[in-house]
Amino acid sequence: MSGLYMLDYGAGNVRSLVNAINHLGYDITFVKDPSDIPKAEKLIFPGVGDFGFAMRSLRSKGYAEPLKAYIASGKPFMGICVGMQSLFEGSDESEELGLGVIPGKTAKFDSSSKAVPHMGWNHSQLVKSLKADGKSGQDVSFGIEEEKTYYFVHSYAARVNERNKEWVLATGQYGDEIFIAAVQKDNVFATQFHPEKSGYAGVRILQSFLTGTGVVDQSQLVFKEPVLSEKDTLTKRIIACLDVRANDNGDLVVTKGDQYDVRETEGGNDVRNLGKPVDLARRYFEEGADEITFLNITSFRNCPLGDLPMLEVLKRTSETVFVPLTIGGGIRDVTDPDGTVHPAFEVAGEYFRSGADKVSIGSDAVYCAENFYKSGGKLTGTTAIETIAEAYGSQAVVISVDPRRVYVKDPSETTHHTVKNSKLGPNGEQYCWYQCTVMGGREGRDMDVIQLVTACEKLGAGEILLNCMDRDGTNSGFELELINSVRQAVSIPVIASSGAGRVEDFVEVFEETGCEAALAAGIFHRHEVPIQAVKEFVKQSGVPVRPIDTTIL
Repeated sequence: MSGLYMLDYGAGNVRSLVNAINHLGYDITFVKDPSDIPKAEKLIFPGVGDFGFAMRSLRSKGYAEPLKAYIASGKPFMGICVGMQSLFEGSDESEELGLGVIPGKTAKFDSSSKAVPHMGWNHSQLVKSLKADGKSGQDVSFGIEEEKTYYFVHSYAARVNERNKEWVLATGQYGDEIFIAAVQKDNVFATQFHPEKSGYAGVRILQSFLTGTGVVDQSQLVFKEPVLSEKDTLTKRIIACLDVRANDNGDLVVTKGDQYDVRETEGGNDVRNLGKPVDLARRYFEEGADEITFLNITSFRNCPLGDLPMLEVLKRTSETVFVPLTIGGGIRDVTDPDGTVHPAFEVAGEYFRSGADKVSIGSDAVYCAENFYKSGGKLTGTTAIETIAEAYGSQAVVISVDPRRVYVKDPSETTHHTVKNSKLGPNGEQYCWYQCTVMGGREGRDMDVIQLVTACEKLGAGEILLNCMDRDGTNSGFELELINSVRQAVSIPVIASSGAGRVEDFVEVFEETGCEAALAAGIFHRHEVPIQAVKEFVKQSGVPVRPIDTTIL
């Protein structure tokens, strides 16, 4: 299809969308100038992050009016995430005006009873269907199936009303709020979720748009009112983590530490080698992992930014892995050997363009929080968290926390936030506070985990990856007291990490803490507990999870 174009305003990870389209056997041309838009026979407009940033970019680059003219021309258009939101009149997220194609504005989810952003795999309820005697050259649902789940990541959403009702193809539900999950009218189709990150079920939606006419006759359709479900339909996420570092021969390998020590205790003291990153990531995707997280625990200090080994890992992984990818480690200011300085915002941009959907910030997050408190809680707009979130959205910024227990006999002995711990201290202490560490856990700071996560949420972070040094590699279960305290302190999603050893551990952490996701590494690498076994047990226990994707393209 020579007339297939993509409009990219600099939204971050569009590589995964290109890879999904290539996977289906199609090539796509990037719009490089406003004059390219009328050349398209089919146009895809993906977006992610901040509505205002997207609309300012469209207008500053001269794309807004040609885009509206293209849509008015009747040729097939597909929008994704912010690409869908831009079709509305505006958003409460920004004073910038939308394209005004669809009546209404997007509004933020209520965070009083649930985490925001809405992040993860959720169902969609179709509200349009073909009449019994209707005919269409385009699948009316564009391949969306109600029993499937799709990957959403957004804080703002459009609601159904009388003015935009005719546009609504499918709705989603988060908590007790119904929102528009997909729109369709004539030549326009758009989704709030990311098809390219929704496994093969999502790739099939792209396939439907590419192989169909892309146009649906509205007179052939019937509409039904969306129904509010008694239960939240968002599923819990099971995340596979790959700790990546260079071994003594310089090869990148997946390893796993025992309380952060990744070297073998017997033999030659080599770095523990559990496989190749790209191959393992593909395996986990096929086995049903909801996300893949790469944590780069090697510091490539002498590498120019463009030659960082992890960039190539991401590029190759995103060719065949169609679920969200997170990269952590090295998201900080980088100086090339020639003295060129690249701010963290630029480093993150390279990772996004290479296939990452989220970046995880560790030590630098602690330094950002320390400066936040020193300034009296003022936002400067210059920290890595703030600059990345402003351009790519808060959902793209994950804070990776590496805390360890510091025991006290009584909470009055410290000014830090304490919990009563089920694991007694060396002298029988019942209480502890969780000290934040930097430098891969090698250096402790005078900051507790609650101080860190609350500061980072105010700075603009969208998710917490909560590790526990005391549990790492022990297979003894998650640190429930820690996870509970953090879950109650923030309104953004929390990923539980460190300590998983049995399928029962996942059910326990979901039921006892309400966290949105659980992450594991070693038990998956060593085939001790398969991802599918985790999902089956969690589902049987009554906790909703995404089923194994059986979609055939």
